[in-house]
Amino acid sequence: MSVIETVLQQDARTTTAPNPVDAWKPWHKVLFRIAFIFFIAICIPNSTEWYKLVLNIDWTHLHYRDLYDIARFGSGINLFGDSIFGSNLLGYANWITTAIIAIAGGFLWTAIVQWRKTEREEYNVMYYWLRAIVRYRAGIGIIGFGFTKLLPVQMPYPSLGILNTNFGDLTAQKIYWLSVGIVPWYQIFAGVVEITAGSLLLFRKTTTLGAILLFAALGDIVYVNFAYDGGVHVYSSYFVLLAAFLLVNDLPKLYNLLILERYTVPVNFYPDFSGWKKYTRFGIKAATLFVFLGWFFYLQLINFLYDPYKQPSVAGEKELRGNYTVTEFRLNNQVIPYSPLDSVRWQEATFEDWTTFTFRVNRPVFLDLSNGGGDPQRDLNRTFEVAGVGGGQRVFHYYADPKNHVLYLQDKFKANPERRNRAAGVGGDGGTARNLKTDSSLAATAALPDNWIPKEIWQDEVNRIDPRAASTRRNREFATAKNNEKRNRMILQYDTKDGNRIILHGINENKDSIYVVLDKVQRKYALSESSLKAGKY
Repeated sequence: MSVIETVLQQDARTTTAPNPVDAWKPWHKVLFRIAFIFFIAICIPNSTEWYKLVLNIDWTHLHYRDLYDIARFGSGINLFGDSIFGSNLLGYANWITTAIIAIAGGFLWTAIVQWRKTEREEYNVMYYWLRAIVRYRAGIGIIGFGFTKLLPVQMPYPSLGILNTNFGDLTAQKIYWLSVGIVPWYQIFAGVVEITAGSLLLFRKTTTLGAILLFAALGDIVYVNFAYDGGVHVYSSYFVLLAAFLLVNDLPKLYNLLILERYTVPVNFYPDFSGWKKYTRFGIKAATLFVFLGWFFYLQLINFLYDPYKQPSVAGEKELRGNYTVTEFRLNNQVIPYSPLDSVRWQEATFEDWTTFTFRVNRPVFLDLSNGGGDPQRDLNRTFEVAGVGGGQRVFHYYADPKNHVLYLQDKFKANPERRNRAAGVGGDGGTARNLKTDSSLAATAALPDNWIPKEIWQDEVNRIDPRAASTRRNREFATAKNNEKRNRMILQYDTKDGNRIILHGINENKDSIYVVLDKVQRKYALSESSLKAGKY
């Protein structure tokens, strides 16, 4: 190496290893004050419901959703609700409100310290802690998100009813979710990427790698959600924003190393963690890793095996399962012959492995434009089979009385759906207020939908899954099943010997009598059956 090259390298080392405690320029401090207010505001929950939920978690009988709710919450300053200037700005209005207030607060902060002549030379300690808060917020949040993919329940393999739906009757959002759902191993890979990114963010020395991975992975998800109207663009953008903030400090170093190809020493500021602070720090980190990686994985595994997030959890009647063609259909004792244009006659029917019955008629239905997610515990409210599916598909949840061969059916579509994720501020039909109170009773005793169905048929639904999946959260929701829900209902008697032919007769949703003969058919699908199925049926 020549003398000139040696000198140049020494210069480069000098210029790329700045002293982290140097005085900050005035504009650095103004930007930091704005960023401090903004990122603190979007990293802490802004809903009192979240705090009530967390305080009332029963840690002795956890459900995966308990930890997920800790990891996911609504944030930001929402003085004007979810809109600003009369628009929700595609869901980003809250961010704009928070940014405006942060900018005003940053300048006010600057004015006050200058007026009082107490301005610091730097904010290295506060910057360190702000980054730590953002790291943990992003890390825990994306780990929670990633576990629903690592054990693929976020985008389930399509049910028979969905497979029987014409492609043109699916919304763009549904096509995207199903496209990932039919390749569960890809979904698992996406989960590995997200959990890896989150895990790296929990350590200071690997923060840069974690932030790069998070920015790239979630940036792709933001784009996909805009392209397919997937409905998760704001939450995925949230992680991109946090990752971008964590990378700001590293960009000059990365540019120097990767673009200018110069020798680069990443110098970072760390506060003193000697003595009791050292053990406190290790304790917090160890607890975080245990709860949000170890325990969370176990709960998600139980959920995947016995109570999959978006699919109904209770097994359907085994003798009824399968696809059926409608051989005969009578309405009020009048035979209605098959016609693809008839708006009353059923065209085909399906009993899923779980407690869902689907049939199709040539009459449009209202679309459920949600993604079928959220926090519902009751199978009736798990609506992935309905969400984004049109074309006359009717999807009913049923309670079976096998002794008397009766099915009590309720329409899964609800005209006025309630919030689906309470912790995140976009709430849930399934989320019961009981989870917000101090009542931690494990008994599901209070539910009484009304008198249309015998109590002994529905009251034990909460326990009709593997006992290992039992949780206080599930019990609380079943205990507060809603009264007076306006849903279409049917009560049908079923007769069958071996499941190849089923005769249904009773009262339909319009209170007409129906008589339907179903004959089982074996359908061949272009998709091979999934080798990785969630649930135990």
